[in-house]
Amino acid sequence: MRWEDFRTSSNVEDRRGMGIPGGAGGLGMGTIIILGLVGWALGIDPRVLIGGAEMIAGGGSGYQQQQQGRQGTPQDEMGRFASAILGNTEDVWKTVLPQQTNRQYDPPKLVLFSGATRSGCGGAQSAMGPFYCPLDQTIYIDLSFFQEMQQRFRAGGDFAYAYVLAHEVGHHVENELGILPRVQERQQQVGGSERNQLSVRVELMADCLAGVWAHHSNQRWQSLEQGDIEEAIRAAEAIGDDRLQKQSQGRVMPDSFTHGSSEQRMRWLTTGLKSGQVQACDTFRAARL
Repeated sequence: MRWEDFRTSSNVEDRRGMGIPGGAGGLGMGTIIILGLVGWALGIDPRVLIGGAEMIAGGGSGYQQQQQGRQGTPQDEMGRFASAILGNTEDVWKTVLPQQTNRQYDPPKLVLFSGATRSGCGGAQSAMGPFYCPLDQTIYIDLSFFQEMQQRFRAGGDFAYAYVLAHEVGHHVENELGILPRVQERQQQVGGSERNQLSVRVELMADCLAGVWAHHSNQRWQSLEQGDIEEAIRAAEAIGDDRLQKQSQGRVMPDSFTHGSSEQRMRWLTTGLKSGQVQACDTFRAARL
């Protein structure tokens, strides 16, 4: 992927190497990791479990403690890469979103951290993977996740990593469109299986929106090289719920899916790549996910 000439974003905060002020809300590292694994196994957002446990432990107000990292473009290669991809998503969406939805685009922030940090949605842990917090409109990522993609999932490569970041930006686009608040409100009203199904639709739409970004980035900057699309599709396949469940527990439980199957994730990413249209990503109207 040709990313070196992308404009880097100024909306990056680098907290790598920093500790968490005031500790981790009273929870130990092992407890947080266990809650993350339990949430994943049960199809529950681990941030909900961790946040609840921190409140019980008396650390709920700790989220308000501000942590300030280094602002601007990082100097290391992976930090510059993340900043460049974020900058390119800004350049694409500030044009595409108004053109296709008649809404202005207010870009998210990106926090780089190592190990653990705080977010507007509670404690952020490397074990939880990258995530978008709608409460502070910020993406959180420990860049060691890219090494895990390569080593654990055999799904490395610049465009595969860019897809991960663009997926989280896709959640911000959903938030800008008012989709996330409506879904979260509905999830509070329904049971586990339906709640998970709503989560799947949200995640698959973000996959598709990542494809929309890549479509327009390539159209304007010729950013994709031979093999890049295959990299991203391999990554989407590797992190499908069915494949992850099969690897971790030897069986697949579709009712507990929260992100979608490998086939679904590949298909919706491809839909966005081919169409370049936000409207094509409406997983909530799709009869077949």
